[in-house]
Amino acid sequence: MAILIDTPRWPAHGRLWAHLVSDESLAELHAFAAAQGLPPRSFDLDHYDVPEEVVDRLIAAGARHVSARELVVALRDSGLRVKGRDRR
Repeated sequence: MAILIDTPRWPAHGRLWAHLVSDESLAELHAFAAAQGLPPRSFDLDHYDVPEEVVDRLIAAGARHVSARELVVALRDSGLRVKGRDRR
């Protein structure tokens, strides 16, 4: 089981954002996010959006830094991925 985070590269609201996912379960992801003080509103169906200024703290807490491609593959392989067409 692992919590994964990619490099912040998605701009919004004047900052860059990264994605935080679990390769195992949403329960694991929510527990990690809650322990790190991430607001529930930052959850987006299969991941948390996290601002670049907290990425290092999340890595220090145990999140494994991976490429965006590795993150998507792990999320898909876990069965937790919500496809774009299903986000509506």
